[in-house]
Amino acid sequence: MTPYKSDVEAVDAFVEKYRMLTAEIGKVIVGQNDVVKDVLICIFSKGHALLVGVPGLAKTLLVNTIARSLGLTYSRIQFTPDLMPSDILGTEILDENRRFKFLKGPVFANIILADEINRTPPKTQSALLEAMQEKAVTVAGESHRLAEPFFVLATQNPIEQEGTYPLPEAQLDRFMFNIWLDYPTFGQEIDVVKNTTTEKTSAPSVVLTGEEIMYFQNLIRRIPVADNVYEYAVRLASRTRPGTEMAHPWTNLYLTWGAGPRASQYLILGAKCHAAIRGKYSPDIEDVQAVATSILRHRIVRNYKAEAEGIGVKQIVEELLK
Repeated sequence: MTPYKSDVEAVDAFVEKYRMLTAEIGKVIVGQNDVVKDVLICIFSKGHALLVGVPGLAKTLLVNTIARSLGLTYSRIQFTPDLMPSDILGTEILDENRRFKFLKGPVFANIILADEINRTPPKTQSALLEAMQEKAVTVAGESHRLAEPFFVLATQNPIEQEGTYPLPEAQLDRFMFNIWLDYPTFGQEIDVVKNTTTEKTSAPSVVLTGEEIMYFQNLIRRIPVADNVYEYAVRLASRTRPGTEMAHPWTNLYLTWGAGPRASQYLILGAKCHAAIRGKYSPDIEDVQAVATSILRHRIVRNYKAEAEGIGVKQIVEELLK
């Protein structure tokens, strides 16, 4: 791919590519504009997303459509209680020459849909989470690099939110965004039914190649940020930590655990990408606020008082943003 003359020109090109991308995804996915935006921000920020929504809200279709629009390989892994790490990573077998040969597992794709990640034992969860962090897997003492770009979209079902093996806070922290899917509006649901109960099918066109995606991922990293925006992001994360000097009154009242430094990093990365898709060459405080809920909601833990009073995580984050 030929680099652009300047980063300003590259951001302008990125805005146009993003517009084309959302148009192609919109051919298949009705509504869910904020969800699509958050997933794409995660991809271009080199992050991973945890998607929470009841069954039947097109989570799998969404990931498949985005993968096809981006020209990337896609794997779906259905997490079950009997799933083993080798079922994800791959395994070594003896070939006809009596030599060990590595057979790659489904994790060797660009986009991974980890369906119901909280239904599988911690050992198997950890295998995927190591791949997310290191962008490599180790089998029989040998390291194997994963394809680039690499993005994991994991789902959880809120009906059985605790699941069989709920993800610990340290593992939840690996996900950049926690994205909530809601039911479509009445009008959107009519469109969904119209589009899916006839012979007519829509297929998205490829808008970006893997090489272009990596270029734009690096472009996002190069976007400059003013000191006051850095300070706001770090202050916002610090306000979620109970018992500290900068803790918000609601934090000491309703939280047992706050967000760590990774939240501050993701607030800046998310703000950079959010600014870029709007055609801005540097993020401001509004861009940090736009991504704050999805970044903080799985990094703060409510106490019993909050649960007893019906104070939700989203309500707490909104109070922190005031």
